[in-house]
Amino acid sequence: MEFRQLGNTDIRVSSLCLGTMTWGEQNTEAEAFAQIERAKSYGINFLDTAEMYPVPPRAETYAATETIIGNWFARNRDRADWVLASKVAGPGNGITHIRGGNLKHNRQHITAALDASLKRLQTDWIDLYQLHWPERSTNFFGQLGYQHRDEDFTPLQETLEVLAEQVKAGKIRHVGLSNETPWGTMKFLQLADQLGLPRAASIQNPYNLLNRSFEVGLAEVAIRERCGLLAYSPLAFGMLSGKYENGARPANARISLFSRFARYTNPQAQAACSRYVALAREHGLDPAQMALAFVTAQPFVTSNIIGATTLGQLESNLASSELTLPDAVLEGIAEIHRSQPNPAP
Repeated sequence: MEFRQLGNTDIRVSSLCLGTMTWGEQNTEAEAFAQIERAKSYGINFLDTAEMYPVPPRAETYAATETIIGNWFARNRDRADWVLASKVAGPGNGITHIRGGNLKHNRQHITAALDASLKRLQTDWIDLYQLHWPERSTNFFGQLGYQHRDEDFTPLQETLEVLAEQVKAGKIRHVGLSNETPWGTMKFLQLADQLGLPRAASIQNPYNLLNRSFEVGLAEVAIRERCGLLAYSPLAFGMLSGKYENGARPANARISLFSRFARYTNPQAQAACSRYVALAREHGLDPAQMALAFVTAQPFVTSNIIGATTLGQLESNLASSELTLPDAVLEGIAEIHRSQPNPAP
C-alpha cells in the first residue's frame, strides 16, 4: 500500500481510504467490522465518515455510521492505528433531522456537531474534520449553471476561527473541505495564510471517469496549494463496475434500492460508461479496478475513497492498488473522454 502526505501535515495516509456511508443502512455493524478488519490487514490506515451518514440520510438511521466505528474502536482498542476523518453537515438537501435543519458553519453548530461525533466515535480526537458541503448556495452535488444569490452565510473567517478553537482544544488535528469550489477553496486557504488559522489539508470532491470536472480549476489548486483531493464516488455509484450494464438492476445495489441516486444514470453517462466497461474488458481488466486505478494515479489525488457493501467488492477495490494502467488503456480512456467529456458532472 502506498502512503501519501496529507497536505502540509505530518500525517501520511494510504492511497486508498475506506469509505463508510453504507454502514447502518446497506451494511450491518458486523459487516462493517469485517470490512474494517480486511482493509486494515491490507494496509489501509484511513477511515472517512460523517455525522450525516449513512446515506441516504434518514432520521431513523442518523449517525449510525459513526456509532458503528466507535463500537469498533471500543472493542479493538486500535484508535491510534487510524487516520480518522469526519464531517459537519451543511444546510439544505432536505435535511431537517440534524439540529433542527437550520444548519450553519458557525460556533454553535460546529461545536455541537463535533462534540456529538467524538462521543459516538468513542475517541478524544478526529484527525481530519471537514465541512461536508458549503453553507452558501453554489455549485456542488452536480449543480450546473452558476446563479449568484445575495444571501447571508457564516463568514468563512468565522468558520476557520471556530475550527482553530477546536484544534487548540485538541479535538481535531487538521481541517478539510468537501464539495467545495475553486473560489471557496482559495478563499479558505487565503484567509488561513493571512490570519494564521488552520489551513485546509484536503478537499473531498467527486472524481471519476464520468465526472472529471475537478480537473478544471481545482486540480491546479490541489497541487500548487498542497490541498489534495480525497476522491469520492470513484466508481460513479457503481456504474463503472459494469454491474448496471444493459439496464441491469442487481438486488441490494445502491441504484437499485434508492431512486435518489440518479446522478450517473442519464443516457449520456450510460453510453460513456458502456464504452469504459468495454475498454476494460478488451484489455482483460476488471472495469471497476480500471476505473479506480485511474483515479488513484492522478497527481492531485491524496487518497481514493473506496466503498463496498460486500467483502467481495472490497477485495476487488483493494486489488486496484496493485494495478498500473498500460499506455494503450490510458489512450483509450483519453479518447472516450474527448468524445464524451464529463457526461455526469
